[in-house]
Amino acid sequence: MSGYSFKGYRRPDGTVGVRNHVLLLPVDGISNRVAENVAHMIHGTLALKHAYGDLQFGKDLDLFFRTMIGAGSNANVASVIVIGMEPVWMDRIASGIEATRKPVARFTIRHVGDLATIEKVARKAQEFVYAASEIKTQRARLADIIISTKCSESDTTNGLAANPIVGTVVEHAIDMGSTVIFGETSELTGVEQLIADRIESPDEREKFWKLYKEYVGFMASQKAELLGSQPSQSNIFGGLSTIEEKALGNIAKIGRAPIKGVLDSAESPPGKGLWFMNTPSAAAEVLTLFSAAGSVLCIVPTGQGNIIGNPLMPVIKLTANPETAKTMSEHFDVEFSAVLRQHTSIEQAGNELMDLLLRVAAGRVTASEVLNHTEFVPVKLFRSA
Repeated sequence: MSGYSFKGYRRPDGTVGVRNHVLLLPVDGISNRVAENVAHMIHGTLALKHAYGDLQFGKDLDLFFRTMIGAGSNANVASVIVIGMEPVWMDRIASGIEATRKPVARFTIRHVGDLATIEKVARKAQEFVYAASEIKTQRARLADIIISTKCSESDTTNGLAANPIVGTVVEHAIDMGSTVIFGETSELTGVEQLIADRIESPDEREKFWKLYKEYVGFMASQKAELLGSQPSQSNIFGGLSTIEEKALGNIAKIGRAPIKGVLDSAESPPGKGLWFMNTPSAAAEVLTLFSAAGSVLCIVPTGQGNIIGNPLMPVIKLTANPETAKTMSEHFDVEFSAVLRQHTSIEQAGNELMDLLLRVAAGRVTASEVLNHTEFVPVKLFRSA
């Protein structure tokens, strides 16, 4: 993996992916069945099931379109078939994805029915799979891809080892010219000033404060007891008794890299560097937003053991908790309990993780892919109309 390079899939718009999916994208939850049936029939297709796309409005609808268009535009996707009941919304999503110049087709179920639609979609999917199978990988650099990171089911081993190990990889990736996304707005509570101080632009810093205060202000307005949700019961069991303790461990996974700017949920980074995205902290929702923003690979350090995956991007999971590594070994790509035993250093472990990242980028499958963990959970902001 000399020179931080690998062989990936270069798309017509210049982005680089590490997987080569043919995507079946339902516009709404009731179109899932057509996509699932075609995925069962046509090997090499991926049905992206979800529950939304009906009677949404305002910012919630904007986020939905951003998420769906972003999913289809992800560089890990070779081609997309959009399927839906509402032709106008279907066309909006398909047209947004077509801006990437990848092959896109669209089929409505309205006035056609499931059976005829399934046949049409299956025939187009077969054509797209043939074409995707002939796309050759090309030499690419770490700087060509978007990476993301999110910690989950954290405990004390995250802050002591797993997250700092990821932090060294993030620092190296930024030094190599890559783009990295992190998020989890509520989990910055107690360290929000540290994050703001690292944002390079005053305008972006102001944007961060606006998004952060709006997010935590909403939670405060509900007058709910968050202990048990944030930090979670699992966090508390693992020794993190306050959100401030959790936050200090959380930011260790971005190392000391400066922060370029701030993104709204599912917004693609406009340039290289480290970017903060305004997100919830629930793992499946965060990874869905990251993949919609263009991340092609995600690193997830976990203490208590999250089994999360994502259908669009490989998820590298690591732990430094020896008990979790033993009892949930099938869910981890690498374990670093040796760091806690002082048998190896954080820097050495970071080098090992970087090597694994490049191998995954080159095609090595992850534990979540082998176990078929394909959680895709769009974020819904409002009640439906």
